[in-house]
Amino acid sequence: MNIKEASYLLKANYNIEGILTELPGEVDLNYKVETSYNNYVFKISKGIDQVEFLDFQNELLFYLNGNKSPKVINDINGNSKVIIRYKNEEKLCLRLLTWISGRVWSSVNPKTDSLRSSLGEECGLLTKSLQKFDHPYAHREFEWDIAKSIWVEKHLYLFKKKEKKIIEKFLNEFKKNYDNYKKLRKGVIHNDANDNNIIVNEDILDPRVLSLIDFGDAIYTQIINDVAIACAYALMNNPNPLRASIPVIKGYNSKFKLQEKELSFLYNLVAMRLIVSVTKSAINKYENPSNKYLLISEKPAWDLLKKWIKVNSEFAYFQFREACGYLPHPHYHIFRNWASSQKSITKSVFPSLNKNTIHKIDLSVRSNWIGRKEEFNDLDHFQFKIDQLQKTQPEKIIAGGYLEPRILYTSNNYERECNTGLEKRCVHLGIDFWVPPETQIHAFIDGTIEMIINEKVEKSYGVMLILRHEIESLVFYTLYGHLSFKTFEVYKKGDKIKKGDKIGWIGNSNENGNWVPHLHFQILLSLLNYKNDFPGVIYHDEKNTWKFLCPDPNFLIKSKNLDSTELKKYEKILSDRKKILGRGMSLQYKDPLHVVRGEGVFL
Repeated sequence: MNIKEASYLLKANYNIEGILTELPGEVDLNYKVETSYNNYVFKISKGIDQVEFLDFQNELLFYLNGNKSPKVINDINGNSKVIIRYKNEEKLCLRLLTWISGRVWSSVNPKTDSLRSSLGEECGLLTKSLQKFDHPYAHREFEWDIAKSIWVEKHLYLFKKKEKKIIEKFLNEFKKNYDNYKKLRKGVIHNDANDNNIIVNEDILDPRVLSLIDFGDAIYTQIINDVAIACAYALMNNPNPLRASIPVIKGYNSKFKLQEKELSFLYNLVAMRLIVSVTKSAINKYENPSNKYLLISEKPAWDLLKKWIKVNSEFAYFQFREACGYLPHPHYHIFRNWASSQKSITKSVFPSLNKNTIHKIDLSVRSNWIGRKEEFNDLDHFQFKIDQLQKTQPEKIIAGGYLEPRILYTSNNYERECNTGLEKRCVHLGIDFWVPPETQIHAFIDGTIEMIINEKVEKSYGVMLILRHEIESLVFYTLYGHLSFKTFEVYKKGDKIKKGDKIGWIGNSNENGNWVPHLHFQILLSLLNYKNDFPGVIYHDEKNTWKFLCPDPNFLIKSKNLDSTELKKYEKILSDRKKILGRGMSLQYKDPLHVVRGEGVFL
């Protein structure tokens, strides 16, 4: 059907004349209608055997009553849909909806965190609005329903070996947990927040989602599927998709509270939606090669799948929990309660030193002690400064470093591309004890060697050992980094360790990753599926999640000297600057800068 014929049908049935522009669509013919007083969407559906489907869409829109959704416009006879036989051939169904002004998501650039947050909010509000809506057609069998997505297994032959491996990984996980997934709460959801169904305002500086359109895929299914779908499309074309997902989830949860058990499925459901999409595209390449709309998300969907499979699923779950206001790790308080009942472990770990008092050393970016880059990268100079400090504190162990933002990590191994540019891992997750090489390390509690590795990489752990500890229902791990190669030779994975047993020796700079000798001590509540490594330094934006996965070692060391010290609060900084600086020196930032270090010409 051409635009001239569509214009005739619009005039004949709705008495509306205007300029028609064809819109993309998977099933319906869709046209934007522009008149001098209003704009509309004119939808022409072919093959109307399933009239119930069209009634379902209309009843859903009537229920929403234009609340951030299109409204149904009746024809000249007061009908919400018009059934006609066109040119004495197939029957057509005509519908007219109000036009939601704005831009489609796919045309917006850049896509900010606040925009993604507004997407989550609008999706959450819509789900909330539909809580009491139901319709028989919402319970249909539908291939775009993630709950029914196992059908993709029949089409694995369409994919290359590497692509097939990715699909099978997520599909097997979905099938393994399907019985529990089926028990999650359900409701009618939009089910299709894709690039062309999200309407964004025209504000260039502060873009926000106004509405979702096209309710043709709405279905009664697990509510968490709706979050997964919104994420699947919002995360495309982002170097760090997990980071991009957080505003969407946080926004959704702010309008419709998500449950803890739902969040445990979310990571895999994002992948399953993408898999349905790429499978549909693969099928349609053969069946409808001329319909470009059906292939529009294929490449970005595959790009996202290849990034998503590299995301640690357990860490993603902990980040989702945090985004929804839950403790990132559900066992954090169990560990805290147990640790509070224990005595200081310092003498138990270093019995040969016979010291129990800590002298805190500050190696953060704001420290004056560490000096310039040339100084802290000179191991002899750094060791000399440690030795001089130790002479002034002979009865104490020099230690510190938990959650310190540091500039010590100069290797490229600490870098990655993020959604806003390059970022570095710089926040330290453990406590460093600056003790001499060959100092013996002992277990402060029974455990089993879960991991022992020898990293021969610049600025790595060198030899690192992880112990697993079980105390009734509590399982946690302790990590010991920068040990000697002798440790690696003596111990192996699976060795049983008793309280008081020796577990290693401090390594020198030739075997500990090229650092001044020290012990990196860290507590872990989860291994996050790591087999041969574990992060000891993390990205600043992930700090709040990590501090619940790797609690403060001082919970066990129990030194008042190691209590964390925060930078000045923003309010204090602003107050001080108003007293000291003239108006001509004010800097315009969303949050006031706290300049703590310079490097060359940079602050």
